[in-house]
Amino acid sequence: MTPADDPTPSAWLWDLYFTVIAAAVAAAILLVAGAEPRNRAIALVALGAMVLVHLLIGRPLIVRDAEDLVSLSVVLLQIALFSVAIYHVPLSTWLMFAVIPMIFQTVPVRQAIPLVVGTNLVPVAVEYHVDPAGIGIDLVIAAISTGAGICMGLWIMRALEQSRERLRLIAELEASRAELGRLSHEAGVAAERARLAGEIHDTLAQGFTSIITLIQAADPALRDERLELAVRTARENLAESRALVAALSPTALASGTLPDAVRRQTLRFTEETGVPAPFRLTGDARDLPTRVEVVLLRAAQEALTNVRRHAGAREAAVVLAYAPDAVRLVVRDDGRGFDPAAADGYGLAGMRSRAAQVGGRLAVRSDPASGTTIELEIPA
Repeated sequence: MTPADDPTPSAWLWDLYFTVIAAAVAAAILLVAGAEPRNRAIALVALGAMVLVHLLIGRPLIVRDAEDLVSLSVVLLQIALFSVAIYHVPLSTWLMFAVIPMIFQTVPVRQAIPLVVGTNLVPVAVEYHVDPAGIGIDLVIAAISTGAGICMGLWIMRALEQSRERLRLIAELEASRAELGRLSHEAGVAAERARLAGEIHDTLAQGFTSIITLIQAADPALRDERLELAVRTARENLAESRALVAALSPTALASGTLPDAVRRQTLRFTEETGVPAPFRLTGDARDLPTRVEVVLLRAAQEALTNVRRHAGAREAAVVLAYAPDAVRLVVRDDGRGFDPAAADGYGLAGMRSRAAQVGGRLAVRSDPASGTTIELEIPA
C-alpha cells in the first residue's frame, strides 16, 4: 500500500508517536517509579506487548479502516495490557496520551467513547484499591482526561475523514485529467483527419477531375481507346479519392444520430444499385463516443460498398442492435460470397483495424450458398 492509499494522515508518524510515548513511560518506570523490581518488570513487559500488538496487528487494522469484531478485540486486548501496567506501576497512566487516539482510530466512534470512559476509570479503580480516601481527586482527573480524550478523538476522526475526502478528490481529479487527455487526443485526431480530407479533396480529387475534363474536351466521343482507358482510370481514382475524403470526414454524423446516418447509407445504396437493403434498429439507441460511432458508420459504408462492387447480390440487410453491454452492426447479403481467409483487400483489413482501435471484434462469414455476413461488435 502506498502512502497515498493510507487513510491515516501520516500513519508512520502515528506509529512513531505511540512508540515514543510507550518508551518514555518505560523509561520513567525504570528511573522514577518506586515500585518493586517484579512490578516494574511486569509493567515493562505489558508496555512492550502493547507496542508489538499495535505495530503487528493494530496498525494494519487502522490502515484498512476495519470496523469489525477483530478491531474491537484488539482494542480490548490493548486496554487489558494497559490495565496490567497501571496495576503494577501507576505511573503507566501517562500512556493514556497514546491509548485514547489508538482507540478512536481502531473502532467506530459509538464503540470508542464508552471504551475511552472505561479506560479512564482503570486508574481510578487501581487507586481505590490502594487508597480509597483519594478517590475524589482521581475521579476529577478521570473526568478531565475523559473529556479531553473524547474531544481529541473526535478531532482525529475528523482529520481522518478529511484525509479520505482528499484522496477521493485526488482520484476524481486524476480520472478527469485522463478523460481530458483522451478527449484532447480525439479532437487532435479529428482535426488531422479533417486536414487530410481537405488536402485530398483539393489536390488528388481536383486533379483527377481536371484530367477527365481535359481528355473529354480533346476527344468528346473518346474514339481513341487509350484516351477512353485514361478517362476510365481517372474516374476510378477519382471515386477512390472521394471515398478517402468520405472516410476521413464523418459528416454523416454531424447532421443526426448514428441510426439516422446508417439508415441514409442503406437508402443511398438502394437508390444507386436498385438492390433492396432494409435497415432495422433494435434496442434503445443511445449516445456513444464519437470514435465508436465513426467506426460503426465506416463499417456500414465499407460493407455496403463491398456488396455493390463484388457480391452481385439481389438483396441485402443492415441491422444496428443496441444491447446493455455492447453495440452490434450486422450487414448481410445473398451474393456470390468469397473466402474470408483469402481476401487481401483493404476494406476488410481497414474494418478490422478500426474495430481493434475501440476494442471491438469483426466477424466475417461467407460462402456461395448463403452469401456474406459481416458482424461488428463493440463493447459498451
